[in-house]
Amino acid sequence: MQVIRNIREVQARADAERAAGRRLALVPTMGALHAGHLSLVDAARERADRVWVSIFVNPTQFDDPADLEAYPRTWESDLEACRKAGVDVVFAPLASEMYPEGADTVVEVLELSKPLCGAARPGHFRGVTTIVAKLLLATKPHLAVFGQKDFQQLAVIRRMVRDLNLDVEIVGAPTVREADGLALSSRNLRLDAEARRQALVLSRALDAAEGAVSAGERDGERLLSLVREEIARAPRARIDYAELRDPDTLARAPDRLGAATLLALAVFLDPASPGAPPGGAVRLIDNRVLQPSD
Repeated sequence: MQVIRNIREVQARADAERAAGRRLALVPTMGALHAGHLSLVDAARERADRVWVSIFVNPTQFDDPADLEAYPRTWESDLEACRKAGVDVVFAPLASEMYPEGADTVVEVLELSKPLCGAARPGHFRGVTTIVAKLLLATKPHLAVFGQKDFQQLAVIRRMVRDLNLDVEIVGAPTVREADGLALSSRNLRLDAEARRQALVLSRALDAAEGAVSAGERDGERLLSLVREEIARAPRARIDYAELRDPDTLARAPDRLGAATLLALAVFLDPASPGAPPGGAVRLIDNRVLQPSD
């Protein structure tokens, strides 16, 4: 496995692989790798001859400096995980490489970036699309794999690739969960034991909504009320948003569900002490596409 930090070097490696007729896949990450990331590597391996992983904690997608500072960095264990997973190249540039002095260009998907996490975190998706565009241009993959847990991110990246006519396939891979249902996330490392237990309200709320839909419930507000009631069972959980959206356009779902509908959640898990330092609350997201049968 080769670690590359320079854009020109990784571009040259990509050119050589393409010239040899090999199909390249990229798995973009911010490190702190877990089984969810490795499932993306597996999905990439099924579709390509070479699998590359990028590790870069992108500063432009954090609206809160404390959140950026608190983001876990686990470089040595990340490299070991990549080696064991059979990754061929790790692209790990410095911030100065991706954002040289005087950098003044951004990439933004306007409408899809507005709701959900876009409303709660201004500028977040501008940072995401800018860095993903840069990573795709640097590594020149035939395909890139992203997790469906970040549903809006996946939708925004797909729209960016389509609108800019980028020659890359975007693959969405299923959310990976712990045995108790918690979606895997690098942010889970920041949860204390009690917050980790209470974080299960996200998957329970999704399960409750899915069960209600299966039982015939179609009223959107009643479904959201059910979700809020479930999350309220966790004293340290605060809802950032709980919304029903069209899974393709992210437009608000109609009052009565009649087709596949995205239920998207973002919840803060507060620290045990009210006087904890800034950045103590951990924000988790999860989602489920509800499928009314009639």
